[in-house]
Amino acid sequence: MADTKPVKAAATKAAGKRAVPRARPAAETEKIRSALAERQSELREEYDQHLSEIAELQRDRLIDSSGDDQADTGTKTLEREQEISLANNLLDRINQVERALERLDEGGYGMCERCGNPIPVERLAAFPSATLCVTCKQLEERR
Repeated sequence: MADTKPVKAAATKAAGKRAVPRARPAAETEKIRSALAERQSELREEYDQHLSEIAELQRDRLIDSSGDDQADTGTKTLEREQEISLANNLLDRINQVERALERLDEGGYGMCERCGNPIPVERLAAFPSATLCVTCKQLEERR
């Protein structure tokens, strides 16, 4: 017997409808919320640490930059820029987790934002703040 999931997904998409999110048991929702909140806390702690390191690098640059040659100045600038880049990356990840928590509250967590199909549990286990199913993510990356 042929698999009808692609046909149903195409029909739902063609009709402009999204798949209806299934209701999660309260215990499952709280388990997900707890894991996301814990991850958010870890990321915020790491972000704060990077901000401290950036401030320290900036302070060191102001205090101890006399007598630096171009190579020293370039090295200090590179270190500061790397810390800023890491901090920005962490901030993006924090925002993704916050969005996942919002989607959990709204009932859309685990549903693809593009096609409306459920995101596989394995994908959510690997990347809890995923907003796209594997197929839609692959299409996005090809662009």
